[in-house]
Amino acid sequence: MDQATDHTPHPGRYYVLAAICLAALVLPLSFTGGAVATPAIGKVFNAEPASLTWITNAFMLSFGSLLMAAGTLADLYGRKRLFVIGLALFVIVSTLLACVYSIAWLDALRAVQGVAAAAALASGSAALAQEFEGHARTRAFSLLGTTFGLGLAFGPMVSGLLIEQFGWRAIFATTAILAAIALLAALSQMRESRNPHAQKLDLPGVLSFSSMLVLFTTAIILGPQAGWRSPLILGLFGGALLGLLAFVAIELRARQPMLELSLLKYPRFVGVQILPIGTCFCYIVLIVLLPLRLIGVEGVTPLHSGLIMLALSAPMLVVPLLAAWLTRWASAGVLSAAGFLLAAAGLYALAHVAVGDHLQLVIAMLVIGVGTGLPWGLMDGLAVSVVPKEQAGMAAGIFNTTRVAGEGVVLAITVALLTALVGTSLARVLPEGNHSELAQRLVLGDLSQVQGLDPLLLQAAYQGGFAALVLVLIGFTVVSAGAAFFLLGQGERAPAHAGAMPASDSAQG
Repeated sequence: MDQATDHTPHPGRYYVLAAICLAALVLPLSFTGGAVATPAIGKVFNAEPASLTWITNAFMLSFGSLLMAAGTLADLYGRKRLFVIGLALFVIVSTLLACVYSIAWLDALRAVQGVAAAAALASGSAALAQEFEGHARTRAFSLLGTTFGLGLAFGPMVSGLLIEQFGWRAIFATTAILAAIALLAALSQMRESRNPHAQKLDLPGVLSFSSMLVLFTTAIILGPQAGWRSPLILGLFGGALLGLLAFVAIELRARQPMLELSLLKYPRFVGVQILPIGTCFCYIVLIVLLPLRLIGVEGVTPLHSGLIMLALSAPMLVVPLLAAWLTRWASAGVLSAAGFLLAAAGLYALAHVAVGDHLQLVIAMLVIGVGTGLPWGLMDGLAVSVVPKEQAGMAAGIFNTTRVAGEGVVLAITVALLTALVGTSLARVLPEGNHSELAQRLVLGDLSQVQGLDPLLLQAAYQGGFAALVLVLIGFTVVSAGAAFFLLGQGERAPAHAGAMPASDSAQG
């Protein structure tokens, strides 16, 4: 059993809920805000394309790789303590980001911001489970999930408004203020709790897992510029492979592993891990790439770009609830597969949208958003329902790590692939030469250093590469549909509260 100062309900639990939900609102705003601000940051710092890529990836990688470690530390040393430390660090780093005058420092601080986010989200979720019981706990976690969805849905619009009115630094200043409010509420109202039976931190597992992610993603980001066969890139890939082998060996031998590999014997558990990866290909990458296209390539204002992006994210506020309701008649496998296929249809329409045709773009994005919302609404609950109850906490930690770390890796891969495809398009219309840097700047929406070239020609080259990338995304989305259908099974229903975040003794993201 957990140890807490007092197990009885107290009036302050709703302040705790508000604090944790506010933190959950800040995190997606930090993710989407960095993407929307990338073109403006590129102009200010005259940054190299690889440096601009790290604005988003540094945050996502440190966030995803440390979620399970943060959950263990929260159980060991106290959920309130780690939540307060995480939020305090987030406030400090966000304030520094609003004042930074170097792209290198900005990227480094984004990585530290991801560490703070992991600490806050993992410990906050675990603390919330101690404040509520029964149906009240289910409603609390449903509200937490809805708040996170609000951040994703309205993050691009809010970020665009802040950029237009106050500049890109206002995004980080705003997240600092919101996190500070959550911190004050947590300090005054949150009760301390910990798990006396919590496992020790698997430090070798954390280090090997994080090293693998960082080395692999660095190779993907630097590959277009350094050359895929260069000693640097080959060395980075080799280091990532060694990290993976070391991680597997460590986890197989550890008494208290960070990742219980025996969970992989459950086909439905493997199927659940497919869901967040599949939504990366049809949804998450578009949250980053489409603002860069709209602002950097098409010349749309940040605010207008944010309004257009609502078509993609707004369905996430409604469709996940619909998905949970539909489990009365259809299995999770069928619903998830249907959602992925619908998203693939929307992606096919997106591949044929011409630059500047925002009506068709909005229609395609709506279809993608509705389709993605079906597996999105089921996967949190499925993460713990497909394994034995005693392994639910670790299953939730693995799922959230797969989700966040997968987002970082898939994003790096798709940006690198889009860069290569746009470079191929540029080679068809420009004189012979190395167009890799121009392709990278075009993909990242940073054309401040591009002069003397026809904008229409650049837009056409980008559209050709983007359309080819979307066809690849369609392929992965269809494969995700098939995997979800067969691995999750046709005969079993999702849990009644599939859309709610699970509660357990271990921290979850």
